[in-house]
Order: sequence, then structure tokens, then C-alpha cells
Amino acid sequence: MPSLLEERTEPGLNQRQRAAARATPVSAYVTRLGRVGRGVLGIAILAVIWEVFPRLGVVNGYFLPPFHTVVAAWWDLLKDGDLLRNLRASLVRSVAGFAIATAVAIPVGVAIAWYRPIRELLTPPLEVFRNTAALALLPAFTLILGIGETSKISIVVYACFFPILLSTITGVATVDQQLLRSARVLGLSPVATFRKVVFPAAVPTIFTGIRISGAAAILVLIAAELVGATAGLGFLINYTQMNFLIPEMYAAILTTTLLGLAVNYGLVALERRFSRWRP
Repeated sequence: MPSLLEERTEPGLNQRQRAAARATPVSAYVTRLGRVGRGVLGIAILAVIWEVFPRLGVVNGYFLPPFHTVVAAWWDLLKDGDLLRNLRASLVRSVAGFAIATAVAIPVGVAIAWYRPIRELLTPPLEVFRNTAALALLPAFTLILGIGETSKISIVVYACFFPILLSTITGVATVDQQLLRSARVLGLSPVATFRKVVFPAAVPTIFTGIRISGAAAILVLIAAELVGATAGLGFLINYTQMNFLIPEMYAAILTTTLLGLAVNYGLVALERRFSRWRP
């Protein structure tokens, strides 16, 4: 039978625990809100600097128009449909190249990390290509595959392949050995061990390479679209620069930045979904 002291203290402890449980989500929300607020403030300060410096003559207002002029040009491009048409072309190319690279790099990385003969066979040639920059090979891709869609998607595949490959190899090869021993004790087959133990443990590391490749897909594609393209954000940047449409050029560059941010945050959300087991 509980003592009088226990009867007095237990309700108080439970109340404090319930209060702490209620306070934890609230404090986390406040912390997240403060982080977002500081990020928005930083962007606002950058926009104000962009607006004020050309007005004060710190920089030449013709070559760097005020921020509101660039926003107005961006809105005109959006209304005319030019921005969406070029954005759609870039998205199709980057998504296609990124998807192909991911679908190929993850199985190859798993095979290299999991099987020694495959690692010894593939590592030397992959090292040769890994140390050759994608943009250095852009002329070769254009000469061999032409200036059409194939060369542009292929250069994106090449740029995205190696970050995902290396992160997959690292993630699979560095799985905690205690987890593997536990799987053997439980009698899991090699396939079940990989599916239930190895791959979930390697997901955070793999997504590091996927996020790097997501940014590389945009950057390399923009560079590829500067050469011989008739649509795409890179083409739009090059076209407006050649015709001295300076506000429109910055609007296209700003669209590229927003696209990169959207890709990054989308991949972060996807990583959290696949890593819900992590604390």
C-alpha cells in the first residue's frame, strides 16, 4: 500500500511530466519559428542591400538594376509564358538526368561496397572518371552526342552519378558491425539483412550525396544550356545577356536560385521521411 508521502508526490510528478510533455512541442515550434524568422530576415536584408546600392550609386544601376526592377521583369516573363516554358525545359532535363543517375549509382555503390570482386574490378576506372570534372567533358559530350537533349541529360547524369555513388559506398561500408552481428544472431538472410539493417542505416549518408547531386544537376545543366540550346534557364540567361536585357537576365538567374532552393528543401523533406527512425 503506498505511503502518504508517495500519494502526495506521485500526482505532482505526473503533473510535471504532463506539463513537460505539453511544453516540449511548443518550445520546439517556437525554436523552429525563430530559426525560420532569422532566415527570412537575412533574405530581407540581402534584398534591401540589392535595392539600395544601385540607387545610391555604389554599383552601376544599369548593370545591376534595383531589386524591384528585377522582380517586375520576372513577373513580365512569367505572364508572357517565357519563364515557364524555359523552366519546364530545364526541369525535364535535370529531373531525367538526376533520376537516371540515382537509379544507376545506388545499385552500383551497393555492389562495390558489398562485394569485394566487384569493388576491385570497378574502382580503378571509376576513379579515372571521378577525377574528371563534368564541365571539362561538356565539349566532348556535345561533339559525340550532338547539341540536342541527349547530350544535356547525359552531362547531368555524369555530374550526379559520382556524389551518389561515393555516398552509397560510404554508407553501406560503414554500417555498425554490431547491427550486422545482431542480424546474424537473429538468423536473417543476406537479402533480409540488407533490406532491414544495412540500407536503412546507410540512408542518411546516401542522402548526403543525393542532395549534392540535386544541386549539381541544376548547376551543370545551366552551363550545358548556355551552348546550343533553344530553351531552358541557361538559354534564357544567355539570350537576355546577349541582347542586353539586364533585368530579365537577373530574373532568370533568380529563378535558377529559387529552383535550387526548392530542390534542396524537397530532398531534405524526402530524407526525413526515409529516416523517421532516427532520433
